[in-house]
Parts: sequence; C-alpha cells; structure tokens
Amino acid sequence: MLRKVFILATVSTLVIGCATNTVKTPPIIPVDASTLNHELSQQESRLIDMIEKVSVEQQSEIIDLTHAITSLKSSVEHCKPNPQTPSVAVIEDCDANSIIGEKYVLGEVEHVFIDELKASFDTRIDTGAESSSLDARNIILFERDGDDWVRFDVFTLGESGPAQTFESKVERFVRIKQDAQNKSDRRPVIHAHLRIGQYAAETDLNLSNRSHLEYPLLLGRKFMKDIAVVDVSQKFIHGSSSTARFKLTQ
Repeated sequence: MLRKVFILATVSTLVIGCATNTVKTPPIIPVDASTLNHELSQQESRLIDMIEKVSVEQQSEIIDLTHAITSLKSSVEHCKPNPQTPSVAVIEDCDANSIIGEKYVLGEVEHVFIDELKASFDTRIDTGAESSSLDARNIILFERDGDDWVRFDVFTLGESGPAQTFESKVERFVRIKQDAQNKSDRRPVIHAHLRIGQYAAETDLNLSNRSHLEYPLLLGRKFMKDIAVVDVSQKFIHGSSSTARFKLTQ
C-alpha cells in the first residue's frame, strides 16, 4: 500500500513540474492587406532614400575626382619641356642656295683665297681627287731649327705676272702616282687657311707643278668631307674673281 502511495506522489510531482516549465506562445495577431501594404511602402521609401543618398555622395566624389584629373593634366602640360629646334650656324650675307642643311654647296669651280699667300685663285673642286694641291714652282727643301721647310714660287697674279716666293713649314710628305707607267711623285705638304666667299676653313695642300693644268689650285675630297657638297652644274656659287677681290679689300 505504501508503495502505491509513493508512486502516485512521484507522478504528481512530475506532472506539476512539467506544467510549470511549459512556455506560453504569444498569440499571433492577424495582419490585414492594408497594413501589409503600408509597411511595404514605408520600407520601399526608406530604400529609395538610402539609394538616393548614396547616389548623391558618389556623384560628389566623381565631381571631385574629375577636378583632380583636370588639375593633374594642367600640371603635366606646364611641366612639358618646350621643344627646341637644333641651332644651325648660318653665316651672314650668305646665299641661301649655297647651303644644304649644315653643308655648303660648292660649284665645280670656285674662287678661293689663301691667307698664307694673301692671294686668291680660281680653283677646281674635284671629288675625284683625294687630296688638295697648289701650283708651285722652284720647290726647294731646307731645314730650319731641326724642322723641314720648303721655299717655293707661286704666280699669284697669273702666268703673265711675276711669281712671288714663299716659305712654309712642311707638315709631311706624300707620294702621288699619276698613272701606272710613271713613278710616284714625292711632294711636300703645307698647312693653309682658306676662304671661299664667307666660308673659312683649314686644309693641307701638297705642292706640285700644275702648269699643264687649267686651274692652279685643286681641292679634293678630304677638304670637302663632312662640310660641303659639290654641284658640278654650277660655277662660282660664292662669287667670281672680281667680287671676291672686292670683298677681301673691304
């Protein structure tokens, strides 16, 4: 009997405990269609406001970025170096037709003044000859202060006038072979300062008898290298004998 009473008491206690721990679920409030539409409309308005706010902020940032790019382009333009054209030295009073780029144009024949002789000569400009040569007569070699010197005569006024005697230090000797049958000719070489019109240059001249040739002075390729080109269709581009003498007396 006591066992039955104990079992009933235990079951009662368990039932009371379960009843005490049971969670009460709040009642579900029904929502009608108008209330739901109102809530959705409010959420939609909030979303639109947020999107518009973000769009305005992005637009402002885009404008600021555009201004920054424009300012940067302007700074780059100011930093660009001004293009400079290479300067070309042009001698005053020089005929434009006598210059191509940075090179002088020489005719087949030009009038050339030699400073050391204080005389001018009609001169053959010959691209076929390597060296330059001056007509000299009575060539005599001698020694001065241990150096080789040469004494020679030049017809500065032409064959009809008297020859003048000059002396110059010998820079070196060259051997010129005229043809296969003849032996090479050993010639002394002197250094000279030349003027062709307004153009001045230095070159070496070998001395030889050119009485059998038309022109007393010949300028070859070494003289013209890197400084001049030859137009064989023209003569006296830089002035004839009379004009050259007039310029030199100014």
